Amino acid sequence: MRRIEGTPAPLPSAGGAIGVLDLQGGVFEHLDHLQRLGIDARPVKQAKEFDGLAGLILPGGESTCLARLLRIFNVEPLIVGKFREGMKLWGTCAGAILLARTLTGEKPHLGLIDIEVERNSFGSQLDSFTCEAPIPDVSPDPAPLTFIRAPKILRVGQGVKVLLKIRGFIAAAESPDVLVTVFHPELTGCLAFHRYFARKCGLQPRPDEGGLDPSWDNTSWTRFARIV
Repeated sequence: MRRIEGTPAPLPSAGGAIGVLDLQGGVFEHLDHLQRLGIDARPVKQAKEFDGLAGLILPGGESTCLARLLRIFNVEPLIVGKFREGMKLWGTCAGAILLARTLTGEKPHLGLIDIEVERNSFGSQLDSFTCEAPIPDVSPDPAPLTFIRAPKILRVGQGVKVLLKIRGFIAAAESPDVLVTVFHPELTGCLAFHRYFARKCGLQPRPDEGGLDPSWDNTSWTRFARIV
């Protein structure tokens, strides 16, 4: 994968790379953040692309569409198989929906973390919002949060830790092997959650320099786009 100009080269690591599921949604935004941390990262879709992954991000997008594409491309057994072999998982927004063991009023999909999620809990796209909140386990500084037609985590089961609770609902949680966030860290200049996930995967991201990455803006991910 072509490295973004001005971002650090990947650091050597014994644990492998982090993949971003490349079916639909915010793939390039996650890749941009991981590269800024010096992490070897790549989009994945086919079986051979899962080899050597220490972790996999299931990005935000449209959960119904993503669930269908998981079946169409036969990716579901790949994710479950690699997860059982030790690959860590992180689901953002729609990705959290796919990973949840229970969905309110619906049949679950991958079911790899014991949480209950309610889709579209805030209403329509017009009810999307941003805010800021402290997340002590993830960052010493308050993190900017972007919620886009977000779900809510209503309940966590045994062995699942709540990382962030705001406005009466759970917004981030984790088990030893799975991280879920109902917001989009990849849509801000904060690298804290990507750094946290990389360390969860046993990788060595560049040290925390505090605050937001000053070289990031909301078009940074477009450097990945093909120009025809």
